[in-house]
Amino acid sequence: MIKILLLAAGVWLIYALLKKYARGVERDERAAPPSPVEEDMVRCAQCGVHLPKSESILSRGEFFCSDEHRRQHQA
Repeated sequence: MIKILLLAAGVWLIYALLKKYARGVERDERAAPPSPVEEDMVRCAQCGVHLPKSESILSRGEFFCSDEHRRQHQA
């Protein structure tokens, strides 16, 4: 009789732990920040480094990683 009670208590404990874990995973998924938006990468015409298009400098149809590289390339 004691074995059955211990077995039942063990099964209930495992069930309770799994249920708590599942709730935590569900909560983490809802609270996760949105995935970053993909952005086109461009190549600096002077040094060749790749950088996000939004961080580049566009001049005369070419992309640059800095204003200094833009001036050097067009000099």
